[in-house]
Amino acid sequence: MSSGTTSAGLRLAFGILSVIPVRVDRVDRPVAGRAMACAPLVGLVLGGLAAGLLALAGWAGTGAFTAAVLAVGALALLTRGLHLDGLADTADGLGSAKPAPDALRIMKASDIGPFGVLALVFLVLVETGALVRLQHAGSAPAVAALVVATVTGRAALAIACGPGVPSARPDGLGAMVAGTVGRGVLAAWSLVLVAGAGLYALVQGPAEGLRALGAVAAGLGAGALLLRHTTRRFGGITGDVLGAVVETTGCVTLVVLSTG
Repeated sequence: MSSGTTSAGLRLAFGILSVIPVRVDRVDRPVAGRAMACAPLVGLVLGGLAAGLLALAGWAGTGAFTAAVLAVGALALLTRGLHLDGLADTADGLGSAKPAPDALRIMKASDIGPFGVLALVFLVLVETGALVRLQHAGSAPAVAALVVATVTGRAALAIACGPGVPSARPDGLGAMVAGTVGRGVLAAWSLVLVAGAGLYALVQGPAEGLRALGAVAAGLGAGALLLRHTTRRFGGITGDVLGAVVETTGCVTLVVLSTG
């Protein structure tokens, strides 16, 4: 893969997955695949910004709940609500119990149904509660956990776009990125996540490092299960499914980090 493709992919990753303004000169399948491979880097930046706001709010004395709400809200704004919208649409598609073509049409509609609303409310409340609990142990654990969860959620994108994963539609984001991320990239990010858990252990202690490793594994496992179910249900991935995988993975990672 050329350096030009990698650079274009990184810019496209920020252009698709964040509100950060970037210049996107090229959009094709190789660049889109590189964008999905670079997604955890976007997660690192967005997680760092949201974690900084969490720490600032805590320092300002807003209280744990308000600080958590601000951090969760910041992530939604920094992503234009893209992944949350995908979660809601996927929940509506799954909840419809209709055949795949009809479920895909429901997911493509601009409105949000009852299953989508419930999924959004549930996720936001769970993430807020997890951040509140983490803050009881101090600002540093909450900040570190939010970054880990955000990066892990975006790492799930690489898995969802890995070899053998089909697209549910012949067009759209799913068709552009399905099967574009190679096994080497997946292995590399696995090592990075393990190293991140090791860094977490240096900051919080060995026991917390093991918890971080377990949280990453649990989050990616939950994302993989959702990916498997939606692929069977819809016949492949869509942009909405990718968003749902990101949000599910990040939420489960954060919840596991907050336990104990």
